[in-house]
Amino acid sequence: MGDMANLFGTGRFAQPSGQPSDQEEAADEAQEAADEAAEEVRLRLAVDGGDVEAMSVLGAMLLRRGDFDGAESHLRAATAAGDRAAANNLGVLLHQRGYADEAAGWWRIAAVAGSAAAAHALGRHFRERGDEPAAEYWLCQSAEQGHVLGAYALADLLEHRGDDTGSERWMRAAAERGHREAAYRLARTLDRRAGQDGDDEAAARAADEAEQWYRQAAARGHRRGALHLGTILEKRGELKEAGRWYLTSAKDGEARAACALGFLLRDAGDTESAAVWWLRAAQDGDGNAANALGALHAERGETQTAERWYRAAMDAGDDNGAYNLGLLCAEQGRTTQAEQWYRRAAYAGHREASNALAILLLRAGDESGAEPWFSRAAEAGSVDAAFNLGILHAGRSEERAALRWYERAAAAGHTEAALQVGMARLRAGNEREAERFLRCAAGGGSAEAAYRLATVLDARRPPAPAHELGEPTQEKSECEEWYERAASQGHRRAQVRVGMLAAARGDVVEAARWYREAAEAGSRNGAFNLGLLLAREGSEPEAVVWWRRAADAGHGRAALRLALVFARRGELAEGQRWADLAVSLGPVEVGERAARLRDALRQELSA
Repeated sequence: MGDMANLFGTGRFAQPSGQPSDQEEAADEAQEAADEAAEEVRLRLAVDGGDVEAMSVLGAMLLRRGDFDGAESHLRAATAAGDRAAANNLGVLLHQRGYADEAAGWWRIAAVAGSAAAAHALGRHFRERGDEPAAEYWLCQSAEQGHVLGAYALADLLEHRGDDTGSERWMRAAAERGHREAAYRLARTLDRRAGQDGDDEAAARAADEAEQWYRQAAARGHRRGALHLGTILEKRGELKEAGRWYLTSAKDGEARAACALGFLLRDAGDTESAAVWWLRAAQDGDGNAANALGALHAERGETQTAERWYRAAMDAGDDNGAYNLGLLCAEQGRTTQAEQWYRRAAYAGHREASNALAILLLRAGDESGAEPWFSRAAEAGSVDAAFNLGILHAGRSEERAALRWYERAAAAGHTEAALQVGMARLRAGNEREAERFLRCAAGGGSAEAAYRLATVLDARRPPAPAHELGEPTQEKSECEEWYERAASQGHRRAQVRVGMLAAARGDVVEAARWYREAAEAGSRNGAFNLGLLLAREGSEPEAVVWWRRAADAGHGRAALRLALVFARRGELAEGQRWADLAVSLGPVEVGERAARLRDALRQELSA
């Protein structure tokens, strides 16, 4: 999201300037009050002259002001003279006074006379009474006359009834006429359709239209519309605009927007401002924000404060609070408390808590208690739990059951599970399937998978022409690239193999580098091959050092090389000692050669 500066300091989320000052607002209010007083005087004079329209307007003015007694007389007089707006307002007044049936009578008169507002009010009255057919009739009358509230109320009624087509039609009509809640609800409908539509093109159109209606709702001050618009923009990477809408929504009191703004600020490096918004959201009951505050304090080592916020998250109904409390206790070695919190979250359906609880039980030796929780977590979609079940079954030699869970985890992208499936396919002789899974695992970062994939590809390669050390290198094959990937991740056998391939290409420096890296990591083959390379380059004393390390680690060929070196130097006893070791280490052909050398050295020593 750009630099790591404080976003409030830079003003990147600031609202547009040009807002009126407090003094200007006060002056405007005073002017409006003066204008209204003058208008009221004018209307009263007109009423005294018998002006019916003035009676209706003055009654409406007094009704808005809350002067019911003053309004009623004027509204009744105007209604008696046939003013339908006055009849509607008289119904409103009576409804506010608690005379709902009498209000409905006046609304009906006004509605029959063509008042869309009265038809809307009458429709609402019948819906409150549970008379949906009558409600639909009058709301339809109102909506068809272009009354925005009537269109929205009709859409709401039809949605409640399950008439999605009719509901969307009237919701759209209300939204197009400026009803912000209708715009938001229409956007939500389109959003759900985009997520359910199997046609990608149709889903994209629905998502685009949903965004436009969210934007309309947000622009009209709908705080949830602003929240959803911010979410869409954040997913698309338009973080600056997303932040502005989150800020707008958060300032209007939307806790989820304040929480989302906090995460946006944290990702920008502004942790202090993030904490401010998380605090605001958490105090408004947002469990996710409380968890974020808990994690922030846990990272700082403030465990008591972290625990307080995790408890607040839990109290807000967020199961992550109990799970995070379990993690916090586990990190502190409070195993009993960790188990209690894991259990609480797990019983509430938290799949990762179920997995964590199972691991805790397994470490305590309770395998029978762990398995049901692994199963519960895996069935709820926990990839780690599915993999762990595979390990559990493999440990019992239940290979088919283990493979089934490994396959399930691998299908969800679990790297180590894909490796296990690939290895199983190799054992079964299904090399093509093995390659597919090994590629997935290797692509996910598994060094062992990269090495195994390289060996599969290596076995298919046609024999390369022989090269002498020092000859120019050739282009690397795919298998060598996978060997190198595994080698760069510290895989010792891969490092040895990369060294061998480099040596075969004539790249002595590269070969020595990889042999040395493997040898220093404890590879006896690496140490032996490095010794061979050094000996060929004329550095036998250093070669002896590496052969000695390899032989001490159990490498029979290295022991034989040492026996030959010391025999050639005339150190017969030392040569015999290494020959004895080579015989015991093998393999067979090495043991046979070492035995002949040992016997010869023994005869020489006894001569």
